[in-house]
Amino acid sequence: MEPAPAAQTQHQFPCRQCGANLQYAPGTDTLVCPYCGAKNEIPKPAGAVEEIDYLSHLNDLCRDAACHDQITVKCTACAAETTLPPDTTAARCPFCGSPIVATASSKRVITPGSLLPFRVPREQATTLFRGWIASRWFAPGDLVRLAEADALIKGVYIPAWTYDADAESSYTGERGDDYWETETYTEYVNGKAETRTRQVLRTRWWPVSGRVSNEFDDVLVLASNSLPRKYADALEPWDTKALVPYGDEYLSGFLAESYQVDLPSGFERAKQIMAGVIHQTICRDIGGDHQRVNNVNTRYDHVTFKHILLPVWISAYRYQGRPYRFLVNARTGEIQGERPYSVFKIVMLIVTILAVLAAVFFLTQR
Repeated sequence: MEPAPAAQTQHQFPCRQCGANLQYAPGTDTLVCPYCGAKNEIPKPAGAVEEIDYLSHLNDLCRDAACHDQITVKCTACAAETTLPPDTTAARCPFCGSPIVATASSKRVITPGSLLPFRVPREQATTLFRGWIASRWFAPGDLVRLAEADALIKGVYIPAWTYDADAESSYTGERGDDYWETETYTEYVNGKAETRTRQVLRTRWWPVSGRVSNEFDDVLVLASNSLPRKYADALEPWDTKALVPYGDEYLSGFLAESYQVDLPSGFERAKQIMAGVIHQTICRDIGGDHQRVNNVNTRYDHVTFKHILLPVWISAYRYQGRPYRFLVNARTGEIQGERPYSVFKIVMLIVTILAVLAAVFFLTQR
């Protein structure tokens, strides 16, 4: 059966007292009205977080009830595709701070099956942002003012994939065993040759081959290209054991990005992550003091996946035309960010150091 197309606007939850849109309150199971304070409990999900068979889904990709037609807006500056709040026609991109106009487009995507709800509230994220900016050495003096003026902290759900797999790997390589050998050498003492001995560490190499098994659970791959990779990866770990079944209630008041890394591409990235673990397992299996792995052939069985959403507070601001981002893991409070440097402050520090060194030199000479 074909799934029904997604609504053209984000699902709304009107307040029964004043009619305003209710918003999810981080760290709770409650929707709260931002105007009158009324609260609605989010009903407990009836289902469970589901693992989907990878190969079966690929064979009939996006033709079943696990997919839907999603309306997104695309930033022309950084190419991020996100939703917008209801009745919003213009906004700033949460990933780069550029103005975007709600020119929407529709595409067929895999529906998220689960998510991690926001736990860190906006006030805490804002405090972390201000403290982080204030602690940056050599930051431009007007950075705080510009950042606060240009970029309010926004809550965004970032798409990701998780993969489970059983991996069987056959390998060939070499095992190195250390041993000590007595070496004779000549040394000249007072112009006279003397023969001496010393112990030298050597390594004897043996060809090896074998087979190892690994079980992987929740190998996480971010499905977004909108964030700097090193900062996004540094937000880990994510407590994927706390995932809850997807519900529109958790997205109320927040934005959600559409995935840019598709399911097969995500699995290729997951294989790269798993390859590191497999290499370590092979080295343990080879044993000895040193290992060389020459060839590995891995078969992946019982592969399953989940499409999940991860909560991130983002402050994207532009300084002298260049975008900078501050990120908060909205589960753990882990912070990462990038910032500009003040050339003036750096030059003044160098001048000050040189002046101090010159003064010390002058005093020591006197």
